[in-house]
Order: sequence, then structure tokens, then C-alpha cells
Amino acid sequence: MDTIGIPHRSILTLIAAYLGLFVGLVDANAVNLALPAVRDDLGGGISGAQWTIDAYNIAFAALLLSAGSLGDRFGRRRLLRFGLTVFVVASLACAASPSLPVLLAARAIQGVGAALMLPQGLAITAAVFPGPIERARATAAWAMAAAMSTAIGPILGGVLTDTVGWRYIFWLNVPVGLLALLMARLYLPESRDEQAAVLDTGGQMLAVLSLATLTIVLVEGRALPAGWLVALAAVAAAALVGFVISQRRGSAPMLPLDLFGSRRLTAALFATFTMTFGIYGLLLVNSFVFQQQRGQSSLTTALLFLPMPITYLVLIPVVNAMAHRTGPRLPMTGGLCLMAAGLLLYAGIGPHGDIWLLEVSFVLAGAGLALNTGPAVGLAMSAVPLRRAGLASGVVNLARLVGITVGVAVLGSAMASVGAQAALLIGGVIQLLGAVVALRWTRTKIASARAVCHA
Repeated sequence: MDTIGIPHRSILTLIAAYLGLFVGLVDANAVNLALPAVRDDLGGGISGAQWTIDAYNIAFAALLLSAGSLGDRFGRRRLLRFGLTVFVVASLACAASPSLPVLLAARAIQGVGAALMLPQGLAITAAVFPGPIERARATAAWAMAAAMSTAIGPILGGVLTDTVGWRYIFWLNVPVGLLALLMARLYLPESRDEQAAVLDTGGQMLAVLSLATLTIVLVEGRALPAGWLVALAAVAAAALVGFVISQRRGSAPMLPLDLFGSRRLTAALFATFTMTFGIYGLLLVNSFVFQQQRGQSSLTTALLFLPMPITYLVLIPVVNAMAHRTGPRLPMTGGLCLMAAGLLLYAGIGPHGDIWLLEVSFVLAGAGLALNTGPAVGLAMSAVPLRRAGLASGVVNLARLVGITVGVAVLGSAMASVGAQAALLIGGVIQLLGAVVALRWTRTKIASARAVCHA
């Protein structure tokens, strides 16, 4: 046995299941630091930088739930390896992109690959580690891999951008992705569900159309003629209404709407949405503030931002212990308030404020992120029957990705239109709104919460 109680033989299975996802998360965090360099090289302004993030996340978010069904039907290891292959090929295209449109198309294909990977790794480990203790340890390993990517990604992005160029962020994905493919072949068993649900093709198309057109409105709205803006907003609204109707009436919906009858699940999803809305909006704004307005290099920007991910990593075990005692309500509410405090402090100081006060804002944001992340997931999982745990996990990840997409779109556009301080102010207000929802809708029995946090 190793130090966390997982046999060494099983560690190879965990690495094989999570390595591709880890690469994808590191890539996503590294690209944020490279956005000013990408803009200088390929053009596109602030909106081009927003699309560099959102092209990936729209594809990722819109396909996430369907990807789980595809893995159940056609084989989870097969889909994981296919998603990895798509991600590696798209990374090559990103690295060699001669223009911004080519880069954005390649980023969208990367998002498709990431969506195919994410549900499969978790589903495979659930099958390999059926016992509650082993499964909890495997899930903890996944959470730690995700947390480490938050710290490693920005540093890696800063180092590569300042030394050999932003394209090497994508070049690096290739050898690591190939290693992940080999390990998946050697150490992952195949598994599938013979009674998997039929793919909801209509709902899938409406989900893509709704999220894509909404993002166009949010990112490009300030530059579009009024007629185009109204037309696109109408398409987004119609697609969203159509999606809701299809999910209500369909025999095998990708997102069963009865899930939202639980106020606790809705609170967990809203808290997750607001959290990623704020933190990824902050990453985008801070990257431009430090590099364009304060004149810092990509690496220096990453190092100065490091207190946020370090605080996040350090506090994760503390938060788990606290949530075990108190339930999710207190840490979720406090976490969103701390994130609001960090964003509002940054907004009050301004881009050229005292660097040490800005560091305090990063620590506050990191502490808030740690306090909210685990308890929100635990609350979501406790709000549904065990047989729907996989679906609940997928919906939480969907809320996270939609929060990233909308946060980057809204705060990036606000920064371009009215300045960084106004953008951060909006982000802070959204965090406070999430805290209110968490406070009012997260009432749950501590005994139940303890069981979830222990698992």
C-alpha cells in the first residue's frame, strides 16, 4: 500500500484514467497567461482573447453530458482514447495555427476531445474501485489532480510564453497526450453499460446552438449592428426554450429537468456557476492588467498570481474537515463571500494599485475557491439518489463550464467597454448573489452532509 491507502498497482490505473484530463486542465489554465501574446501575434483584440477561451469551453460544455452516454454505449476506454486522440491532433493544429480563425477552430476541436475524456475517466475508476472507501480515495486523487493543474498551468504558461513562445503550450500536449494514450491502452479495462440511454441528438444540437449564440451576443455585442444583435439574441432564446421543451417531453433527455426540483441541487449548481464565472473572469482580466497595464512579463504575472492557487491547495484538506463537521452551507456561503471580497478589493485598488494589496485579493479569492469547490460538489451528490450520481456529477461539471464561458464573455466585454475595475465589480456582485442563494437554499442535515463529505 502507498501512503493514501491505494495499492501501487492501482495507482497506474488512476494515472491512466486522469492523465489526459490533467493535461487538458493544465492547458486551459496555461492559455490564460498567454492571451496577450496570442493577441499580439494573431490579432483579434480582447474579443479574440475571449474566443480563445470560450471556443474551447462552448464545445466542452455543450457535449459533456452526451459524451457520458456515448461512453456507456460504445465503451468508456474506447471513448477516452478517442477523446485523447482528438485533443492531441487539435493541439497540433493550435500550435501551428497561422491565423486567429484557425486557432479558434482548433480550440473548439480541443474542447470536443476534452468533453469525450472527462466522463470516461471518472466512470472507469468507479467501475475499477467499487468499494466506497476505494472510490472515495480515487475521487480524491481526481480532485487533487484538478487542483494541481490550477497551480501548474499558469506557471507553465508563463515560462513557455516568455522563453520559447505561446505555441509551445500546445506542442507540450502532444508527447504527454501520447503517453496518456499508451497508459490507457495498458492499464485501463474496458467497460460499458448495455442498457445505456439513446443519445439525445435534438437536445444536443439545441444546447450547442443556444450556448454558442449566447456567447456571440455577450462577446461581440458591443461591435454588432443592432439588428444582428437582436436576431442572435432571439436565436439564443428560442434555442434555449426549444432545449427545455425537448428535455421535458423527450423519452431519453440528456438533462432530465426533474433534477431541478431539488433546491439543494439548484443551489450547488448556482454556486458552482458563480464561482467559475468569477475566478476565470478574474484570470482573464488579471492577465491583461498585469501584462498590458503594469508591463509585467507572462512569467512574472504567473508568479504574482501564485498566492491564489497555493491558498487553494493548502486549504482543501482544511475545508474537507470543516465541511465534515458543519455541512456545506457555511463553507459555501463563506467561500463565495471571500471570493467577492477578493474581486471587490481588486476593483477598489485598481490595476495600478499597491501590489501587496492585490496579493491579498488573490489570497482571498483562493480561499473562497477552496471553501466552495468540494462542499458544492458534495451537496449536489447528496441531493440526488445514488443511481443518478453520475448524472449529478456531469451536471455540476456542466455548471462549472457554463460559468467559465459566460464569465469570460461578460467580464472580458466589460473590461473592453468600461475598464477592468468595472469588470471586477460585476464579478464581485455575482459572487455575493451566489452567497445569498447558498445561504438560503443549502439547508441540509449535518449527518447527511457528513456522510457525503466522508465519501
